[in-house]
Amino acid sequence: MEKSYSESYKEAGVDITKGYEAVELMKKHVRKTLVFGDTEDIGGFGGLYGLDKEGIDDPVLVSGTDGVGTKLKIAFMMNKHDTVGIGCVAMCVNDIICTGARPLFFLDYIACGKNDPEKIADIVKGVSEGCLQSYSALIGGETAEMPGFYPEDEYDLAGFSVGVVSRRNILDKNKVEPGDIVIALPSSGLHSNGFSLVRKVLDIENADLSSRPDILGGPTLGETLLTPTRIYVQPVLKLIQRVSVKSIANITGGGFYENIPRSLPDGIGVKMMRNSVRVHPVFSLIQDQGDIPERDMFNTFNMGVGMTCIVSRNQTDRALNLLQAMDLDAYILGEACRIEEGDPKVEII
Repeated sequence: MEKSYSESYKEAGVDITKGYEAVELMKKHVRKTLVFGDTEDIGGFGGLYGLDKEGIDDPVLVSGTDGVGTKLKIAFMMNKHDTVGIGCVAMCVNDIICTGARPLFFLDYIACGKNDPEKIADIVKGVSEGCLQSYSALIGGETAEMPGFYPEDEYDLAGFSVGVVSRRNILDKNKVEPGDIVIALPSSGLHSNGFSLVRKVLDIENADLSSRPDILGGPTLGETLLTPTRIYVQPVLKLIQRVSVKSIANITGGGFYENIPRSLPDGIGVKMMRNSVRVHPVFSLIQDQGDIPERDMFNTFNMGVGMTCIVSRNQTDRALNLLQAMDLDAYILGEACRIEEGDPKVEII
């Protein structure tokens, strides 16, 4: 068979042989994830996944898609590309588990100005690690070389995940009642939200990413900003199996004021004490540097709370003990309460 090659396409800026090289380099990372589900090796036109419906009656598929956003600018500056893929997976699977579903498989999309096989393989290495953490099979993806559209040394990264849940086990926010307790699951830092503001406030283009601000307690600024988004799949699914969880919110873009209301029914709000929030040091750094009003901070960032779970008061201790046994230092954040029309859904006092 004649080897695929086009000199004309290469002169236009697309070297298809680099694409083949990238696929060969990434295969070892992809194969690590193919232990989940009845999957096929990569290389075809569509990703195959055989759904095992054991223990699942009336299955409902749940999907999610997202990217890493301008956090990628930090990866470009540090020339470190093997962790952003974790964040890409996290942003998708953390949404899926808010319904009570378990992730099944993941696909990625990488668009770049110039295909650097080693760099692409590093990105996929991170995606593979995220899939392993979330019990997901990486069953396919796409790398698009787009000269003239992206700078040669830059790329964009997005992903798509599908999960499954029995219809009867879909979490129902309408079960939330006054007196229920909101539990906070700590974040690993910024996750993948608010980086346009972060880059502006910290003047990232001129910042010393190797500096070690005292407030961060040891890590460099670059390491802190590039910390991968925490993946909550394993602890949350185990929690759902053992505790009657009523509702879950993934605290992403929009912070507390946008995301927590999505996990509440009409007529129910949440009150929390400001002092109960265990703020990650990076947010204190950002707020101080940018002189940002506190409400804007809570309306943009996760502030150290990556996810919230709402449970009945009599289930609180059990839930906290289970999460803490899984090395997740969860704590009580607030309480659900009755509100009138026009009242704020989230009140921080």
